Amino acid sequence: MKTILKNSVAAAILLSSTLSMANGPEKEFGKKGISKNEVEKNIINFDFDPTFKRKGDKLFMNLLNLDKEKVIITVIDSEGRVVFKEVIKNAVVVEKAFNFENAFEDKYTVVITDSKETFQESVVVKGK
Repeated sequence: MKTILKNSVAAAILLSSTLSMANGPEKEFGKKGISKNEVEKNIINFDFDPTFKRKGDKLFMNLLNLDKEKVIITVIDSEGRVVFKEVIKNAVVVEKAFNFENAFEDKYTVVITDSKETFQESVVVKGK
């Protein structure tokens, strides 16, 4: 019974000291760690660049558009001809799938333009 009591007291002291260090001021613990304010700043200043994912001859694009500004999606071939163009307005999430399975052999550029920036992704279609 005495060993159980001793172990319980030791566990309680260890737990309380761990909690006090974790919840204490930064100057006492974790000086090299990231402060809470830095983490919040990183979350707030997150870049919302579009993501491109390829699966075979398909290209999937996602863009988080919190401002709901106009987004222009354009596909251009190697000679500068516009193959596809779409304007999307008032959408928080812009998603598009491009299927290049039956496309002619060429190099295509997918251009995403929002109110602030322009992004590009290239797709090369080879003959089969």
